[in-house]
Amino acid sequence: MASGYMGKILFVDLTEKSCNEEVIPDEVYEGLLSGLGLAAHILYDRIPAGADPLGPDNILGFVSGLLTGTGSLFTGRWMATGKSPLTGGWGDANCGGNFSPAIKKAGFDGIFVKGVSDEPVYLYVSDTAAEIRSAEHVWGKDAVETEELLLAEAREAGVKNARVACIGPSGETLSLISGIANDKGRIAARSGLGAVMGSKKLKAVVAAGRARVPVASRDEMKRLNKVCTAAVNKDIPLPPGKLSGFLGTIKRWLPAQMGQDGLMYKSMLKKWGTSSMNQISIEMGDSPIKNWKGSSADFGLKRSRSVNPDAIVAREKKKYHCYSCPLGCGGICEGTGGYEETHKPEYETTIALGGLLMNEDVDSIFYLNEVLNRAGMDTISAGATVAFAIECYENGIITSQDTGGITLKWGDAKAIVALIEKMVAREGIGDLLADGVKVAAEKLGKGSEQFAMHAGGQELPMHDGRGDPGYAVHYNVEPTPGRHTIGAQLYYEMYQLWKKVPALPNISLLYGKGKKYAPDKTKAIMTRACSQYVQFYNGVGACMFGAFMGATRLPLFDWTNAATGWSKSPEEYMEIGSRIQTKRQLFNIKHGIDPRTVKASRRSVGHPPQNEGANKGRSVAIEAMTKGYWAEFGWDPETGVPTDETLEKLGIKR
Repeated sequence: MASGYMGKILFVDLTEKSCNEEVIPDEVYEGLLSGLGLAAHILYDRIPAGADPLGPDNILGFVSGLLTGTGSLFTGRWMATGKSPLTGGWGDANCGGNFSPAIKKAGFDGIFVKGVSDEPVYLYVSDTAAEIRSAEHVWGKDAVETEELLLAEAREAGVKNARVACIGPSGETLSLISGIANDKGRIAARSGLGAVMGSKKLKAVVAAGRARVPVASRDEMKRLNKVCTAAVNKDIPLPPGKLSGFLGTIKRWLPAQMGQDGLMYKSMLKKWGTSSMNQISIEMGDSPIKNWKGSSADFGLKRSRSVNPDAIVAREKKKYHCYSCPLGCGGICEGTGGYEETHKPEYETTIALGGLLMNEDVDSIFYLNEVLNRAGMDTISAGATVAFAIECYENGIITSQDTGGITLKWGDAKAIVALIEKMVAREGIGDLLADGVKVAAEKLGKGSEQFAMHAGGQELPMHDGRGDPGYAVHYNVEPTPGRHTIGAQLYYEMYQLWKKVPALPNISLLYGKGKKYAPDKTKAIMTRACSQYVQFYNGVGACMFGAFMGATRLPLFDWTNAATGWSKSPEEYMEIGSRIQTKRQLFNIKHGIDPRTVKASRRSVGHPPQNEGANKGRSVAIEAMTKGYWAEFGWDPETGVPTDETLEKLGIKR
């Protein structure tokens, strides 16, 4: 066995009540890494076509990255994987916190669970034992309470280094927009995998152990860490956060823009976290407003000032760092509404519960952040579903009789809070909305589909493809659609991959904004490169915020060689990214999803274009860009199905 990975997985069958170790051949790691690559290998082969996502044949995976535990930086991400009940295809959710190293310290690269228990259970895994234990005493508890109780049990048994991944009430009630939490509210939120966990009656996974990750060259790892640390410590002077919105306004007015170096964003993350983008993004047209039909003209500087970066950080009690992160973009903040504290609301949460709903009440955002974290419900999907409900109410599709007397209107914080509390409890109309916009629209009918903003069943995130078409393309082509974490033109610029892979297009220092909308080969290559790189770094467990510093400052390719003893080139690692992405695409095809049918809502790509605001008159040539992306991956450009030639090149069996 080479270094960097543990070389085995734990496979659990809850129906049979069995836990078995499996050795994974070295060639699997060399071809697919760990993380999402290892998950793609297991899930594609073992989940039968047509399996019910909430049935016993679905396999729920918890995977760590190849670089986690090797001493490298920004490599503490873990991923939940399985067949998504939200989209019916490939599902994954990425999370920080502290659970990733615990998987490897327990001696495994991944923990995979099939079957269904006949009673609530949790899984205890260490490097000496794997046990299925009763969870009757924590079933019904929220995610924070569950974690605290299970950690207390571990400490009583003399285990001090245990870590917990668990579901809250939303996962237990099979909400299709529920996720899996660790470290008191860090959530693997997307794809509805909390419902998969709940369907198996699996309340939690507790991981502990002292296994050490083998590393080929610790000296080289340390040398590379110094390169990364120097970049992290290089701060760029920033204006006060309360002025950030004006910067966004200026950028909106300019006819051209500069290629972005990620050092600026790194400094913003270090100071404010992702809330640094709250007002800038609204003004630039990056943030969807009023269920994607509004703009900065509706939610301008005066309305958004309540969530300016300084206002958010003013509530911060201490910085929060995920495992192996030197940046610390998170924070623990003062709570509200009876909660003592909460994780700092991320940009996605703030916009989904703020501008998307025309909500200026920052107290309600902090309160709902904690409510949803404890419930284990995705804040993006929750906000998008409330926006859908408000627009349905405006159009008479939902009435006050349906809502139990709640009058739904834009910006009404009390109504927003009341509706989300009903969703968490699956009470009244909350039962309908707890499964997201696609299911709700199918049940409501009456033309409500036009207000359901999603791609392939998954609610759209808080980045507008009309402002950066790269987002729009990835929302459509990604095997787990509607994801903002895969690619954008902005991401390509910050990754600076051409410095490691010279064949990739360089970015001009200054270019006209209209250039972004041309569906040419260069854009197709850029979108493909984003997908390749993201799948590579999801295989090693890296954080996208670290990756935004640039491929030379975050030396992932070199770290991977130093950890494993391999001598692969960046081009070879990018091909591994292609292999992982193609496996995920094949998973969807195996499970009956026609890639041509996965399309983001027309409003979100500017069809028709807006009449005012930052994205006035803009539309995305989404069909042409989608075909270009498929062609660059060696998939049929008309169908999105990988060709036999491509599969042979990548060594994949259909």
